[in-house]
Amino acid sequence: MSFLSVLSGSFSTPADGNPTVAMMEAAYAAAGLDARYLNVDVSSANLADAIIGARAMGWVGFNCSMPHKVAVIDHLDGLGESAELIGAVNCVVARDGDLIGENTDGKGFVEAMRELRHPGGTHVVVLGAGGAGRAIAVEVALAGAARVTVVNRNVARGEGLARLVVERTEADADFQPWTSAYAVPTSADVVVNATSVGLGDPEELVNIDVDSLRPELLVADVIPNPPHTAYLRAAAQRGAQTLDGLGMLVAQGAVAIELWHGISPDRDVMRARLSQVLGPESPN
Repeated sequence: MSFLSVLSGSFSTPADGNPTVAMMEAAYAAAGLDARYLNVDVSSANLADAIIGARAMGWVGFNCSMPHKVAVIDHLDGLGESAELIGAVNCVVARDGDLIGENTDGKGFVEAMRELRHPGGTHVVVLGAGGAGRAIAVEVALAGAARVTVVNRNVARGEGLARLVVERTEADADFQPWTSAYAVPTSADVVVNATSVGLGDPEELVNIDVDSLRPELLVADVIPNPPHTAYLRAAAQRGAQTLDGLGMLVAQGAVAIELWHGISPDRDVMRARLSQVLGPESPN
């Protein structure tokens, strides 16, 4: 019998609102893995030391959340293809003594989206051009979206992401400056909030014209906590189909477990545990 558990976890700050630990440890238990997932509050000033510690303790990998998704790259030995293209890392994998950065943000969103609507040929509007926005824009384009519209307050960042999609994928892309409540165009099939607006605050509403959330749309949010954001509630009230952040978070976690441990975890167990700690499923 071994008393040495396999270690993984998450580096972010603030970390106290991150429910990933509950989901991941439920998956480990269901799979019979002697493994732990540690939710660690790591400041930007201490990120390098935290990574040195993970190396020293033989961690199989770790997730990186805000504000470390870009800064972590300087401390790694290499990047996977999607992470290199996106320019951000949310999952680090130990491989043959090296730490390799991967990005599962966009992959998680696409997997969750496929359960409701295939991305092929769609027009996807991405609200925000930060780490999650970049990952989603790139991955939906790689998955076959016909057009991606990037909406962002920072013009240079938004234009840069739209240009990246055009230059590195087969999709068309355009940029829209986010200077007022954004009205979703009638050509759109999917609109996703990829900002942090609504995280931890069920009444905070992303700056969008809610009357443009028509029934034909798939309205998605990356925020897992709370799962029923004001944005998704407004969309549901107008008859739109909604996709909460839980589906994306479960898919991200499942991909990470596959990368770290080489097994496919039980996603139903993972989602059930998340729903238990965050609240009941949305009726929509």
